[in-house]
Amino acid sequence: MRYVRLGNSGLQVSRICLGMMSYGSKAWRDWVLDEHGAEPIVRRAVEEGVIFFDTADVYSLGESERITGRLLTKFFAHRDDYVLATKLNSPMGEGPNDRGLSRKHVMAAIDASLKRLGTDHVDLYQIHRWGDTTPIEETLHALADVVHAGKARYLGAISMYAWQFAKAQYTARLHGLTEFIAMQNHYNLLYREEEREMIPLCQDLGVGIIPWSPLARGRLTRSRRPHADAAAARDPRSATIRAGSDALAEDLYQDAEMGTVDVLVSLAGERELPPAQVALAWLLGKVGVTAPIIGATNWRHVDDAVGALDIELTEEEVKRLERPYRPMEVRGQSR
Repeated sequence: MRYVRLGNSGLQVSRICLGMMSYGSKAWRDWVLDEHGAEPIVRRAVEEGVIFFDTADVYSLGESERITGRLLTKFFAHRDDYVLATKLNSPMGEGPNDRGLSRKHVMAAIDASLKRLGTDHVDLYQIHRWGDTTPIEETLHALADVVHAGKARYLGAISMYAWQFAKAQYTARLHGLTEFIAMQNHYNLLYREEEREMIPLCQDLGVGIIPWSPLARGRLTRSRRPHADAAAARDPRSATIRAGSDALAEDLYQDAEMGTVDVLVSLAGERELPPAQVALAWLLGKVGVTAPIIGATNWRHVDDAVGALDIELTEEEVKRLERPYRPMEVRGQSR
């Protein structure tokens, strides 16, 4: 494992982050694993040197945070041995104030998350996309108070338009408030629109990039290709529980974009590597990318992700992987 600073901050994170959305309650999503199923995967990640873990209050409506807290306490001797990230904004109840980025909800959400996680602080507290109903000044003042109270060490943000993130950063700077050190954006071989504005903005501001869906929700492992069952039979690592029942993937990715997958699979075959490793190696090689957030429902997925750290693609291989890409509409900015 390798460890790097998250953006211009002094916070050190592993170059692979384990996303904890896959662990919680099947009542929320049928592909989610319970704590018993999650334990060996998280254990494997810890054994491989992963110290960066990302969850959210809305994942399984709090159960993911509970499982995350219990497992990390089990596998790490000290709280400072790992970096814990969670998020707020999504609905957590039926009431009008049970969601969003108002001061009221920010203060309630951080306390509820800490209780579920079983800790007195999170290392990275992230706004789960832009808040349309609250002035950004109100949100930033509330988040700064969370940091000053010691309940969060740093702040981060999730997918939004570059102008929104720029507005947030410069508003924080104008008022002497806590700025964001990380952007968790939608970025992978099948979706590269972030290269236009968000990624250059983050590089200019010194913000670390921690992409979600680095494997395009399984499409870059062949698990969502036509005849995926046959592919899975040949290579169990290409199969995921999530692949057959993740409706959001159908909105984010279209079959017409699968030319990139064909090139990826071909190159991976030539290198005698799993496609997932090659796709992650491409992402890890991009300037500004700190730690892709991987989802894992099998311990082999962790091994593939960590193995990608040792793969170096040539300039020609990178060009070959990128050549089929065509510009598309922006996707992933809303939940």
